[in-house]
Amino acid sequence: MSSPQTLLDDAGASHAKYVLTPWLAQGGRTPPVVVRGEGSYLYDDRDRRYLDFSAGLVAVNLGHGHAGVAEAIAQQARRLAYAAPTFANDQRARLARAIVELAPWEEGARVFFTTGGGEANEDAIKFARALCGRHKVLTAYRSFHGSAPGAGTLTGEIRRWPNEPGIPGVVRFFAPFAYRSPFHTRDAAEEVERAIEHLETVVNYEGAQNVAALLIEPVVGSNGVVVYPDGYLARLREFCDRHGILLIFDEVMTGFGRTGDAFAAQRFGVTPDMITFAKGVTSAYVPLGGVAVRESLASAFDARPLPSGHTFSGHPLAMAAGVATLRAYREQRLFERARELEPELRSRLETLARRHPSVGEVRGVGAFFGLELVADGATRRPLVAWQGSETLAPFFNDLLARGLYVLGRYNVVIVAPPLTISLEEIDEACAILDAALADLEA
Repeated sequence: MSSPQTLLDDAGASHAKYVLTPWLAQGGRTPPVVVRGEGSYLYDDRDRRYLDFSAGLVAVNLGHGHAGVAEAIAQQARRLAYAAPTFANDQRARLARAIVELAPWEEGARVFFTTGGGEANEDAIKFARALCGRHKVLTAYRSFHGSAPGAGTLTGEIRRWPNEPGIPGVVRFFAPFAYRSPFHTRDAAEEVERAIEHLETVVNYEGAQNVAALLIEPVVGSNGVVVYPDGYLARLREFCDRHGILLIFDEVMTGFGRTGDAFAAQRFGVTPDMITFAKGVTSAYVPLGGVAVRESLASAFDARPLPSGHTFSGHPLAMAAGVATLRAYREQRLFERARELEPELRSRLETLARRHPSVGEVRGVGAFFGLELVADGATRRPLVAWQGSETLAPFFNDLLARGLYVLGRYNVVIVAPPLTISLEEIDEACAILDAALADLEA
């Protein structure tokens, strides 16, 4: 019989032989075999630990190995592992109510559950089209809304290309990005004005009467952690109201405390018509996503069939995980914790920027930051081109070899630790970043 260590030794080889890894060329990869997690750390099959400074894929907000969530999943599995979504279920009711109580609508809302964020975005668009009787949807170029054919078309960047021609009716626009303005200005107020003028032009060409919804990440996620200039989201709300367009916030990354509030909608004081969510709703312990729809819209489906359904919609194990996760956020004050972490992260990351000319900008909100790496600070020339063929894989591999996992895309380092991280662990992560950046510059 093979020993446990032999089985672990085989895991890496078996993974390379049998598993297709998302978004990467498959050959020559030798990633760690991660077998357990505890708090802010992951551990591989050699018991080497890695500080998780991006909460997985900006998802594990509670940190790894939360006993309360694990026990809730186990108890639910023993009691009821599956119920068709046409049944009522106690855990579905509890989680939906908890989400609605966190949401920004005074009128109330209802929740449709999916298995992930991409599905949630696709369903939100179906709801909008059915409610408005219009077919076009506006999304930003610098965006990611999922990778399946529908969500992949909603995505604005390079990851949509394999889905093309994709679903019809998706129209893209440029959103503001103060550091790399598509509107040729370095003045934030002017950036907002030009962005709204641009959007008006797009809609004039498409016909406002044809546009059902505008879908946007309130903070751009994997495409650089871009926080929009003050006033932009509010101007989008006014724009959508004026044209009869539904405003949908993709809060798959920003939801459940990442920005220092339940949703970015509250953090920025802008109320959308729908919110899509995933990741943090269960701290990624069980796959779960969904669409929260304000009541005045959701009630339209009282007299007409809801135009969507999934076998695993409201899966009891995911529901139990979500209920336990939201309870933990409340009991541990983790939404407030993200607000407390914000100045600590900003201060430490800006210290790194002062020490390293390769860091062109530090930007973020709550416990969600990006480091933009540049070859020339004066011209803001990126260290590698956005969506280019060259990558910083050696830099991120070096960080991993030093015991730090950080998510990165092209020239942006995405810092989004578990909301439970300690200041000592943040210092540990920044020390590793400091050393790795010094070697990168050398």
